[in-house]
Amino acid sequence: MKLTTVTQVTIDGVMQGNGGASDEDRRNGFERGGWALGAGDDETRTFITQTYQRAEAFLFGRRTYELFAGSWGSIDQMRAHPIGVALNEAPKYVASTTLTAPRWEDTTVLRGDLAAAISELKAKPGGELQVHGSGALTRWLLENDLVDEMILIVIPVILGQGARLFPETGPDLALDLVESRVDSKGVTIQIYRPAGRPRYARA
Repeated sequence: MKLTTVTQVTIDGVMQGNGGASDEDRRNGFERGGWALGAGDDETRTFITQTYQRAEAFLFGRRTYELFAGSWGSIDQMRAHPIGVALNEAPKYVASTTLTAPRWEDTTVLRGDLAAAISELKAKPGGELQVHGSGALTRWLLENDLVDEMILIVIPVILGQGARLFPETGPDLALDLVESRVDSKGVTIQIYRPAGRPRYARA
């Protein structure tokens, strides 16, 4: 399976609270949640839905898993949405050392050697193993060369606060552009493939 990460980010790289600030977010002083709600036109919404629908399986970090389980996995109206149907019908994997009793059906908790477990999943025949949100997991997957494709959905807003997809310091990575599009509301979709380390100009 191809491992694809899918992340909604602001112009300044924030990924926190795209659909709304959770209680956990607000405890950290974050008050600008919901910045992605209503963003994007019908074409972008169709792209996002079709992305979920082509997944063979989903991989989550614990926090994103619990958010999704409490919404797409629990609320009838959301379960009936095409994205909810895709999520509920596919196997779900969670990278967590603390989750002991997952409440969403067809969920497997990955413990122990995470790199080996994910490599085993990738070796299975099929389409895509998708990671939605899950910032810490996405960074770890990139650092361990486990990402095949990276989809960034960039919302035209500067948030000025919140957790960013990439921290101020960290490992570097070159990216090859596979596809790029912009919709009528200014939302851009950029699809990249990791391409090793960047080249830097010599003084």
